[in-house]
Amino acid sequence: MNPSVWLRQLDLLRGPDQPTISTDALLDGDGALVAWGEEAAGQAQAQGLRAHDAQGWLLAPSLVDPHSVLEDPFGGRAENLTSLEKAAAAGGFGTVALLPWGPHWRDRPERLGLKPSGPMQLKLWGSFSCDGLDQDLAPQAEQLAAGAVGLAGADGMPPLALLERGLTLGDMAASPLLVAPRQAELTAGGFVRESVQALRSGWPGDLRISESLPLQSLLALVSAHPQRRLVLMNLSTAEGVALLRQARPQQKIPAASVCWWHLVSDSGNLDLAAEGWRVVPSLGAPPDRQALLDALAEGLITAVAVHHLPLDGEEHLLPIDQRRPGVAGHGAPHGLILPLLWQELVVGRDWSAAQLWQVLSWGGSELLGQQPEQLTAGSKRWLLFDPCADWDWQPSQSLSLAANQPFGGSRLRGLVRASGLTSPADWALSA
Repeated sequence: MNPSVWLRQLDLLRGPDQPTISTDALLDGDGALVAWGEEAAGQAQAQGLRAHDAQGWLLAPSLVDPHSVLEDPFGGRAENLTSLEKAAAAGGFGTVALLPWGPHWRDRPERLGLKPSGPMQLKLWGSFSCDGLDQDLAPQAEQLAAGAVGLAGADGMPPLALLERGLTLGDMAASPLLVAPRQAELTAGGFVRESVQALRSGWPGDLRISESLPLQSLLALVSAHPQRRLVLMNLSTAEGVALLRQARPQQKIPAASVCWWHLVSDSGNLDLAAEGWRVVPSLGAPPDRQALLDALAEGLITAVAVHHLPLDGEEHLLPIDQRRPGVAGHGAPHGLILPLLWQELVVGRDWSAAQLWQVLSWGGSELLGQQPEQLTAGSKRWLLFDPCADWDWQPSQSLSLAANQPFGGSRLRGLVRASGLTSPADWALSA
């Protein structure tokens, strides 16, 4: 076993509604959190351990990804279960919930047997419809009984008649139903939202009503079926945010997620040659990104989703209009998402660490109907983050197999130095 690790004067965030405190922490050689505070210092001194100066570093609960995609868990060239788990854990994620999407749609109990190989929690969304075709309802109660965390649709809203039927039958009971407020036939084949920036870039524009019109229908269904837990997947426009804000005084609004990519990129700040122009939902203009960030701050949006959608190298070589839309999210060896959102929200917008964890961890747990993550003695569900570490991100170093990984060759600030879900041999504790 590896020796224990004594971390001096780090910042510790234990869980929701807890203050961040400056203290010591002790980790055992197997990656478990032994103790913090005076108890940690006392045990470390009794063992004769040398202290690591961790001032400014943050010890906090694992992150939660409420929805991502893994189409072929065992033979996938773009990603498989092993590579996904390793890359996600290195980025600080302790829970990943997988959508039912794939060549073999996970829409029945016998297709919900996917299990994690390590200590990570792998949650599976069941399917709202058979084969994700939005023609017939899938066996919903049976999927939930088999362990599905909830039910999910495809990347567009199912027909209203089918949605109404499913909500009325109520086989999902109080489990979440994840629906994308998107109507594909209204997108006009656009790659980015219609805007001045889209016109200047030369990309075809996605009509804004492709989100606002289906969202109005979904809000009406929420009002008609208050006993159901409808959740909006990947809100992406200022118009969508405005509809939620307008509805909030009159009715209970649904929980909502936003993809991390829409918080750090828009059609005004992304280089024309950069990865991530073609995603679903379409990338917004600067006002869309600002509205999403504001909604996240005020709690209109519940959680940030990775929505990892990997492409293999062969597909990635196709022209942008011939490949499937998507951006990889778990890729970097120590994680892209936490460093980028720390810079965007904590450094750039004066958020606290607890506010960031609300949307990156506890909000994801809430969306999944799970208990919030928190630090406990003996647990491995923690991460150690250094917000001041500078490092070069090269996709060739990635633990993910995905070819569509953004920000390649960039200099980043903020590093996940360790996680209880990774091997202590892989920790980067040298400042």
